[in-house]
Amino acid sequence: MSYRSAHKLTLAGALVALLAATQAKAADQVKVGVFPVSSALPFFVAVERGYFAEQGIEPVATRMASGTLIIQSFLSGDLETAAALVTTEAFNVNLVTKNTILYLSINGQNEENRQETFVIRKGIDASSIKDLKGKAAKIMSASGPANVAFAKAVLKANGMEEGKDYSMTDLPVNLHVSAMTAGTFDAGYTLEPAGTMLKANGGATELEGGVVATYILGRKDALAFAAGSAVTTKFVKERPDVARRYAIAMRKAIETINKDPSARESLKVNTSVPPELVMQVGVPKFVMVDQATAQNKADFQKYMDFATAQGVVKGQIDVTQYLVTLDK
Repeated sequence: MSYRSAHKLTLAGALVALLAATQAKAADQVKVGVFPVSSALPFFVAVERGYFAEQGIEPVATRMASGTLIIQSFLSGDLETAAALVTTEAFNVNLVTKNTILYLSINGQNEENRQETFVIRKGIDASSIKDLKGKAAKIMSASGPANVAFAKAVLKANGMEEGKDYSMTDLPVNLHVSAMTAGTFDAGYTLEPAGTMLKANGGATELEGGVVATYILGRKDALAFAAGSAVTTKFVKERPDVARRYAIAMRKAIETINKDPSARESLKVNTSVPPELVMQVGVPKFVMVDQATAQNKADFQKYMDFATAQGVVKGQIDVTQYLVTLDK
């Protein structure tokens, strides 16, 4: 081979390498707030299975301890999307700053798609929530105004009056396992993965799950849409193509979760769910908003109307105004 031919091959190889490096650098970064719980599963799957990479997206994830912190970062412009964000908190912001937060997908929970559960300590003879009357004076709730309001409403629906039949303590979920195992409370309204962990280690007995659907929405098969994958309107308006590709990756992740049970494995390294419990822990029903049925939307509206009536959401909301499809 002549020097000139070899030189051409070397130059061609260098150009290919340079092009590959340029393409790699060209991935669009998206700033994502991540509250590391099971409702963020689609985001974890999209990262681990390369769905974002396929779309030329590089998610820059910031782990946060609450939805409130994610919303603050939305308002400051430090975040563009959220892997999972509580709907009541987001809609309160939207009442003040119109269309700041939109949802690509919504997460439904009920008895089958369990996120919230009432548990009781060992030694209490009860098989349903109504059996707690006269037996459970000290009750804990997951922290936050929405969780406390829903816990009290479920107890009221079962004939229990606060101050007369029980007192309630607002307690961070990361303390629920130790508190119930120690017998500090008689019963509790807890969230995943604490409910599954308590059941597995014998720290408490599961009483009823999916209670918001059953007692607030009025049907066991209803879906309470308490969270979802969110984006800011600024992100959608200023970077529409990036937002579209981000949505494509999230849709593919949800499709994967729905057909492949092994997708739950992504919870092992991304959340506090013990590895041996990832196939047991409650996971919500993930629904892209364009696939939400009329009944889904009615359930969502009823859920939000109840939150408004309880003062958790500070005004009337039409939930359909904040659902957006970007990839169709």
